[in-house]
Amino acid sequence: MSKTVLITGASKGFGKAWAEAFLAKGYKVAATARNVETLNDLKEKYGNSVLTLTLDVDKREESLAVVQKVHQHFGSIDILINNAGYALTGAIEETNEQEARAQFETNFFGTLWLSQAVLPIMRDQKSGHIIQVSSILGLATLPTMGLYNASKFALEALSETLATEVKGFGIHVTLVEPNGYASNIWHTGINTQSNPVYDGVKKAFSEAETSFGEVEATAPALIKLVETENPPLRLLLGKVALPFVKQSYEQRLKVWEEWNDISVEAHG
Repeated sequence: MSKTVLITGASKGFGKAWAEAFLAKGYKVAATARNVETLNDLKEKYGNSVLTLTLDVDKREESLAVVQKVHQHFGSIDILINNAGYALTGAIEETNEQEARAQFETNFFGTLWLSQAVLPIMRDQKSGHIIQVSSILGLATLPTMGLYNASKFALEALSETLATEVKGFGIHVTLVEPNGYASNIWHTGINTQSNPVYDGVKKAFSEAETSFGEVEATAPALIKLVETENPPLRLLLGKVALPFVKQSYEQRLKVWEEWNDISVEAHG
């Protein structure tokens, strides 16, 4: 029997590319989006293999209801891909309360609600794979992305903890960590109200040399990830990811080691 994949944020970008890849491989796919009409092409091409549903992941009760609909329709949920999210850009000082809370509602709490909803189903199945779409900005930061960075750092801690809690139930958890990709997230994100004191920081960041990956090139990696017997806790995507994260962690270790005498003295 083919496995069932539930993908949030499937209207475009990673979500759309991955939904199409899984369907082409014979998986059953429940694809969700705020605007379900963006999924009509999948329905026309793949028929009963795909279930399209409207979902705003910010709404907990809606998330719980969608999971139940998918389970009732297909009889199982083997893989959850929490992909829905967006990027708030701007300096931390510029960010207002509504913007900050909205960023966490989608990127963090939306993922939490879906993860909680599928766990009873996966525990009963004694198997399952929860894939959280994080970012290399959940492992190391960039300026003018502070709230986005923070939402992904929070997702990292949540998912790493979850992995230890559900391993005994036969459930795997993987954090997918893309570097920059030519994705709609950078075109449909939200910008804070600009403060000119940060123009220099923003200019330097925007002018930095960047290599963006191709979204479609990630699909084979996701297929391999779900078909491996022992999936990793983290999977970096893109050629920039490892060097970027490695440099950041090497710098951290260097400073921690330099200050270790003080740290040990502080133990008492």
